[in-house]
Formats: sequence, structure tokens, C-alpha cells
Amino acid sequence: MIDEKFVIIGALLNIIGSATYAYHTVRGKTKPNRVTWFLWALAPLIAVSAQWLEGVTWAALMTFMVGFGPLIIFIASFINKKAYWRITKLDIICGAISVLAIILWAATGQGIVAVLLSILADFAAGIPTLIKAYKKPETEHYGVFRNGAISALITLLVIDNWTFVNYGFALYIFLICLTLYLLIKFKIGKIFLKATA
Repeated sequence: MIDEKFVIIGALLNIIGSATYAYHTVRGKTKPNRVTWFLWALAPLIAVSAQWLEGVTWAALMTFMVGFGPLIIFIASFINKKAYWRITKLDIICGAISVLAIILWAATGQGIVAVLLSILADFAAGIPTLIKAYKKPETEHYGVFRNGAISALITLLVIDNWTFVNYGFALYIFLICLTLYLLIKFKIGKIFLKATA
């Protein structure tokens, strides 16, 4: 375990990654999926409220930043009218699943259930961006996901009480951010699609 204040470094990495992505969005270089980024803002903010209710302190900072950064990106997508990805039926279905998970969390109010449902909501919201990163990595920017994975890893390293409420969301964020980083940076989907064509 490292000193819990290291999560501040992780929070800074998150904000730098989000600001870079937002900048690229305003410039029209990235095209964020608005459904994904809106729900990626909402789900972590629900998870952080559950963590605070359960007494989680420093580890909750990463969760908060994981919601705040996407909120900045979502807002940036309205500045440049060409800098957004079109919404499809898949986006609507994934968004509906995400919203349903959020409603179920509100109905239960339980810490562990809230974190589980927040993970489900976040993942469902992220499916369109995972597919886009696989098929069209040039419409994304990997930095936000690299920084998110590092931030989540730092959060995991500061945990001294290994309960699911403490580590669940951070572990999930590490895994999804790492996956998106690899898909975008190394264009794995394009390479695979080209090799199988």
C-alpha cells in the first residue's frame, strides 16, 4: 500500500486526460459519443455518493474525477457541432440499460449494490465507445484512457481495507480504461479486421 494522498496525482492525471480529450473534441479531432460520455459522467457520481455513504475517503476522489472528466467532455461536444458521434439504436439500448441500473441503485440505496449497478451502468454506457474504439480508433484519443487507467491503479494501490465498496469501481475503471487505451493507441480492431478480411 502507498500513501493515500497519491490519489491526488491520479486525480490530476484524470483532469489532464479529460482536458486533452475535450481540447481535441473542440478542435474536431475526436468525436465523442454523447450518450456514453453523459452516462460516464452520471454513473461514477452515483458510485462516489455510495462510497461516501460507506465512509470511503481518498479512494472516492478517483471515482469523482472519473465522473467529472466525462462531464467536461460531454459539454465540449456541444462547442464544435461536427465533433460528436451519431447516436444509433445501440446507443439508445445501452443508454436505457445504464439508466435502468441507475434507477435500481436509487431504489436500493445499498452501498455494494450501488457500486455493482454503477459498474453495470458505466459499462453499458461504454459499449458504443468500445465498439467505436475497435472499429474507428482514429475518432478517439487514447490519452484520457491511459491516464484513467493509471489513476485507477494508483487508487487500487492506496486501498488498505479491501472491501468491494472500496475497490470494485476502481478495478472496473482500470480494466475498461486499459482496454480502450490499447484499442485506440495500437488500433487493434483495425489490425484484426484487416487481417481477417
